[in-house]
Amino acid sequence: MLKELLLKNRSYRRFVQDVRISREELTELVGLTRYCASGRNAQALKYKVVADVDLCDKVFPNLAWAGYLKDWDGPEEGERPAAYLIQLLDTSIVENCLCDDGIQAQAILLGAVEKGYGGCIIKAFKNESLREVLQLPEHLKIMYVIALGKPKETVVLEEMKDGDYKYWRETDGSHHVPKRALEELVIL
Repeated sequence: MLKELLLKNRSYRRFVQDVRISREELTELVGLTRYCASGRNAQALKYKVVADVDLCDKVFPNLAWAGYLKDWDGPEEGERPAAYLIQLLDTSIVENCLCDDGIQAQAILLGAVEKGYGGCIIKAFKNESLREVLQLPEHLKIMYVIALGKPKETVVLEEMKDGDYKYWRETDGSHHVPKRALEELVIL
């Protein structure tokens, strides 16, 4: 069951934009993070829930999409995320969340897949502009933006060839992602 969720959990970058995700569903996804491991048990990560169409429209231009796809500026209108969860480190609790950010982001995406959604963890964003849009106090540091929605693209896993890990798109729009062979990952 976990393997099935992991296989469905791809970095989706195009969505059925008019299929909205409710604030309640987003809050449920954030609730999953309560059960994740936390370095020092600090539990210092918080989430800004962005479900409102107008606020989603203000978040979008502050994001960068798919760096390897040089001729693509991101999803077009109609293919943009339906919601965002902005992962925030509360620096009044700790200055470093260790690896909690990745653990929690993965839990959120697996929960989204279970609900029939998909997402993309985004680290490339205009920090100051996004902080202003979200009206964040100084003690909250943006770690990641998790874009969410109903996927509108097909993501295909490929065997990596010659160490080339860069993803690509085919002319049919399918997104191809190379993965290393298991033998490369295990050191005996």
